[in-house]
Amino acid sequence: MDQESAILIPKIEPQNNSAAVEAEKVDLPQKPKFRIRRKTAIILTSLLVLLLLFTIPLTIFSLKAKQVYSNLLPIVASANEMSGDIEKLKNDFNTVRDEVSGLRSTYSLIGWMKYVPFAGGYVADLGHGLDASVKVFEAGETAFVTLDPLLKELGYKEGGETAEKSAQERIDFVVNSIPQIIPKADEISGLINEAEMELSKIDPNRYPEEINGVLVRDRIRSVLDMFKSLSEYVFESKPLLESMPYLLGVESDRNYLVLFQNDKELRPTGGFLTAYSVMKVSSAKFEPVSSDDIYNLDAKYKPAYPAPQAIVDLIKGPYILSKNVRLRDMNYNPDFKESMDFFTEEAAKVGMKDIDGIIAVDTQLLVNLLQVLGDIGVSGFGNYSAKNDPRCNCPQVVYELESFADIEGPIIWDPVTGKIILRPPNSDNRKKIIGPLMNSILANAMAQPKEKLPDLISAIFTSVVEKHVLLYMFDEKAQAAAEGFNIAGRIVDYQGDYLHVNDSNLGGRKSNLYVRHEVEQDIEINKDGLIEKTVTLTYKNPEKHDGWLNSVLFNWVRLYVPKGSKLISVEGLQKEYETAEELGKTVFSGYFSLRPEGVSKVIFKYTLPFKVVDDEFKLLIQKQAGTDAPLYIIRSGKFEEEFLLRTDKEIKIKL
Repeated sequence: MDQESAILIPKIEPQNNSAAVEAEKVDLPQKPKFRIRRKTAIILTSLLVLLLLFTIPLTIFSLKAKQVYSNLLPIVASANEMSGDIEKLKNDFNTVRDEVSGLRSTYSLIGWMKYVPFAGGYVADLGHGLDASVKVFEAGETAFVTLDPLLKELGYKEGGETAEKSAQERIDFVVNSIPQIIPKADEISGLINEAEMELSKIDPNRYPEEINGVLVRDRIRSVLDMFKSLSEYVFESKPLLESMPYLLGVESDRNYLVLFQNDKELRPTGGFLTAYSVMKVSSAKFEPVSSDDIYNLDAKYKPAYPAPQAIVDLIKGPYILSKNVRLRDMNYNPDFKESMDFFTEEAAKVGMKDIDGIIAVDTQLLVNLLQVLGDIGVSGFGNYSAKNDPRCNCPQVVYELESFADIEGPIIWDPVTGKIILRPPNSDNRKKIIGPLMNSILANAMAQPKEKLPDLISAIFTSVVEKHVLLYMFDEKAQAAAEGFNIAGRIVDYQGDYLHVNDSNLGGRKSNLYVRHEVEQDIEINKDGLIEKTVTLTYKNPEKHDGWLNSVLFNWVRLYVPKGSKLISVEGLQKEYETAEELGKTVFSGYFSLRPEGVSKVIFKYTLPFKVVDDEFKLLIQKQAGTDAPLYIIRSGKFEEEFLLRTDKEIKIKL
């Protein structure tokens, strides 16, 4: 074959099979590979473990809490229906103790969470509450064991003597048991104090104001305030118990001057000193000796000391001739002890001697007692009750007392000589009903069956706590006990902000029967800690003028605030008096008038003499004796609280 005809065949190299496969793989879709790095795996595992650590204990505790809530709901629902049933109270107490103890055991599963940011505070608060409950249960068990014999005797539970006893015999039994109770008072007080210290660590401001319509923050505050008051009462109960043998005439007979303060004609210590009675107390037996109108005692007295200018300005009458204060107006100092120091010294000059102390009461005590006793009769005077009387839209006993005193008309004084120029018939005997009425109430109370005693005790306790009963004792130990239990009407010292609103009816007939007032406090704290307050007093009289009970009220108002406070402005007064210092306080004062079916408003603006130096602002409000329950509203920044003032109250605001 020649060279030209030769065919060239290209050389084919053998293909690499693995390369071909790789080439094919390039064209095919790749299946993704999921690989977790070790660090990521550790993080995810840790989160899962933490989730379980939180979820499981919280779930267990939540289920237990729901169970406890379900079991205790019937007890809570029936709490307001209980009436002296101590046996039921004890059973409920044991149920609550067992349920809460179980919840406290479950709390150990989540207790460590109190160190967790944000949520830890709530967990810690729960722990404080549960720890406090342990102390409360211990105190309760001690109290039940100690008081069991007395509770049976007073009708709070079944048992005790089968023979029927009089109320007086049962009270004698209690009085004679006091020496056995006193040693346990310290133990109970100590436990309650420990519980209060635990609860004081809870901050209500940590919680929202409202959840699903429930005022959460206010409820927490109410519980804490209630427990603080309970702790104070328990602590101060021992000195009062120790003084009971003296007060009740067990050691020797006691003679008390009972002053009737007409709270419908409001005065600084609770009401106008309208009548008085001398009461003998022997081994806890009360026996009225005599009673009389305060005017008859006053007629023997020669005034020797200047009266406050407001009394001279507004009462007029006898003060036109002489500006010296009369016996009946000597309770012008809001501090009951200060007023009674003055009154007893001057009353002794006209024969009021040989008394061991003073018990001041007002019409609300009578109403509270008659609500339990029902209708009672007073020989020679008629029947009395706490039922509403449409003639005055007030309790019937109040209408009858005012009617008996004034139905023939008031005493009229000559504006020139200061002498009485018109004395209605029987005016010198018009208030002698007080003694017989009190005697009838005592007799009825002592004759009540065992089942009524708890309600009677509750009525008396409520009257004392709400300052419708005040004590003044010459014996220093007894006086100290009364002051410690806050039944002596003292204006107290306080480290922090302070407010006491004191009203005096100096010419408004009995219009305090209808007048209601509200107190608003707006507190502004600037960045330097300076505090400016605006206190707005609103007085309302919704009833019509009748010229007898309800008339134009001439009201002397005094604002007691921390010493050194500076008044910026005041609005709504017809006459403003000079700022003064009294009872360790600064006093802003003046008077205004309030017409029936009218509204009057007085606004005080002032600065406090101190700055806020920490994150808490403290305020003590002291209630005026003889008043009902005025509405108070306090605002500071986002803080707002509203309540009815039934007794002295301390407010703490976290800033």
